[in-house]
Amino acid sequence: MRVFTTFEELEQAAGEELGASEWVTIDQARVNQFADATGDHQWIHVDRERAKDGPFGGTIAHGYLTLALVPWLGSQVFKLATPGAKLNYGVNKVRFPTPLLVGSRIRVHVKIATVTDIPAGKQLTVQHTIEIEDHDKPACVAETVVLLLPG
Repeated sequence: MRVFTTFEELEQAAGEELGASEWVTIDQARVNQFADATGDHQWIHVDRERAKDGPFGGTIAHGYLTLALVPWLGSQVFKLATPGAKLNYGVNKVRFPTPLLVGSRIRVHVKIATVTDIPAGKQLTVQHTIEIEDHDKPACVAETVVLLLPG
């Protein structure tokens, strides 16, 4: 795991691939819990019997569940130990190129895209690509933004 303790370290890492997380299996229980938390009980996610005859041959994870795993998976790759607050500012771009079948294994690849000056401190943009084991296309590609405020 890469630990960044200064803004300068982050700036030097701009454009750098940091690595990949461990593999994690996306099981039906996780998908069902996400459905309960969000109220999205669409059959393609939670009805295993009906989904067998659906377009993917089984249930798939919610796209937003996949996106929600970015912080946890990314924490296996890098840590921001810079002084001051770290604020989730949002997401610039998100795409879900491939449906994520329940039972699949995923991991995230992380790249520091940019570190820019803003009046309050720094703005960090990170590229996350969630790979599906044995698939050519990823489940999710997301560019997240973090505001880093001085200590």
